[in-house]
Amino acid sequence: MKKVLLTIVKSKCRSGYFKAGQQFAVEDVCPPICTELWNCIYPYVFALQNGARLDHGDGTALCFEAKCPDEGRVEIRGELLE
Repeated sequence: MKKVLLTIVKSKCRSGYFKAGQQFAVEDVCPPICTELWNCIYPYVFALQNGARLDHGDGTALCFEAKCPDEGRVEIRGELLE
């Protein structure tokens, strides 16, 4: 299965789970991140792992950017590792 690299870009996490710069490689198992954030980004991760190109700016790309549903306290970037 293709790998997706998740990088924490910014973090003001209430629970202290994340620090800016942390990285997680996702292949076939959920990484150790909170359920709320994982539920938001899983569709993008799954799509990249299965060959999709995602809307990004004016075009498409093999990456995505998302924010935590808790007022956007954590910003994360995902990109396909080829």
